[in-house]
Amino acid sequence: MSEMTRRGAIHAVGASAVAGAVLTGCADASDQVGHAASSVASQAGEAVSSAGSAATSAAASAAGELVKAAEIPVGGGKILTLLKVVITQPTEGDFKAFSSICPHQGCPVTGVADGVITCPCHGSTFDIATGAVKKGPATSGLSPKSVSVTADGITVT
Repeated sequence: MSEMTRRGAIHAVGASAVAGAVLTGCADASDQVGHAASSVASQAGEAVSSAGSAATSAAASAAGELVKAAEIPVGGGKILTLLKVVITQPTEGDFKAFSSICPHQGCPVTGVADGVITCPCHGSTFDIATGAVKKGPATSGLSPKSVSVTADGITVT
């Protein structure tokens, strides 16, 4: 969550609590406001914690999602839909990565086999080693990405 969003949520919940205390007409509204403030602090802490977990998960995805080398077939590849990336292995141990968005009209590619990456929208195909157009209507290739291969797996940035 962004700072403005957290701040806005805290203000909104606090305002609701104060309004609730005033509307109930309790003789001791200060106790109710104190209780509401405690509740707001607790809810804000939970929201920050939840946002932190989501941010950590998003950061991991943005860093390139670790993929085991064994998941990428030689002569084929794997599409990481959420990252909009396709990882290929043209020859044994040689890993490449490209944007999985076809430059023709922005459709996501859906297939990687027999040395080509295929876009289902208009039939464009791309070379798994270079990302270059093998068959149009696309006139430019898939954008290359950086690949890092370690003992733990493959990451793309």
